[in-house]
Amino acid sequence: MPESKQKTIPDSGRPDVVAAINARAGGGHAQELAAHITAQFARHGLRAEVCLAASGKDMLTAARRAVRDKVGIVAVGGGDGSVNAVASILIQQEGCESALGVLPLGTLNHFAKDLGIPLLLDDAIANIATGRRIRVDSGEVNGVPFINNSSLGLYPDIVREREKQQARLGRGKWLAFSWAAMGALRRYPFLRVRLRVGGQDHWRRTPFVFIGNNEYLMSGLDIGKRSTLMDGKLSLYVCHRTGRLGLLRLALNALFGRLREAHDFDALTATDILIETHKTRMRVATDGEVTVMQTPLQYRVRPASLEVIVPPLEQPAAPPEAPPGMLAKLWGDD
Repeated sequence: MPESKQKTIPDSGRPDVVAAINARAGGGHAQELAAHITAQFARHGLRAEVCLAASGKDMLTAARRAVRDKVGIVAVGGGDGSVNAVASILIQQEGCESALGVLPLGTLNHFAKDLGIPLLLDDAIANIATGRRIRVDSGEVNGVPFINNSSLGLYPDIVREREKQQARLGRGKWLAFSWAAMGALRRYPFLRVRLRVGGQDHWRRTPFVFIGNNEYLMSGLDIGKRSTLMDGKLSLYVCHRTGRLGLLRLALNALFGRLREAHDFDALTATDILIETHKTRMRVATDGEVTVMQTPLQYRVRPASLEVIVPPLEQPAAPPEAPPGMLAKLWGDD
């Protein structure tokens, strides 16, 4: 790179960015990945301290230290689980002055996609350097934050079995997930739950309950995406008592963007949701991570609880020259 394009980094003891990176994301080349990220931030005049995290604990330690030291940007490189873990530190730290930067190094990257954050690494770094800061909502269950969604029933069971197969049989993530899903469908356990939403009780016997941070689209080609993370509400999706064929029908409706037309499926929105069951403890998934929690489960939304860096607003095109009386019509209201 020509020297004229290299921005000068101010000489300061504190880094501009602390980037906690899942060491497994480099595909066996974690050190090269860290060097590349450092160099790319330097191109934009930012001094980055890259922490290669061998475990989730290491990642959380790096994030806590950065927040304590009042580093302006805490970036996280990994999948949605890693992003949620680091975001949780920023959400729970009172008076946090750090903004979250996302380097999407996972498989699905739902949070990045829903916020329009670039999925290519160098573009994501440029976004952190030049983007704008907004405050988005998060959800929480029994005090545990999540930025995408939480679920009960089939999905936590599948994730738990997948992790067992990966550890015991050495299977890859997707192969283990497929075997775990088939096993869960064979068992096909039901939950009997009472959902308290908006002061009303709803009894359901269901294979799964899904709670989203803001509303997920339920129709068209964009099903499973969110148009905003700033509406200050949770979304609740519950499948009614149905057999395996009913669940397959529900999956097909989802595939073709027709969930709103499904008769065995509830979709509600609320700011808080209480879920009660006869079990005293149950497995709960939050952004793909499964933990065992005490019941009842209290869900609530935390409006504007996380500052995150997203792409800058597009500059409007210059209006064409026109007589003053026509300007408003040509410019429009958008």
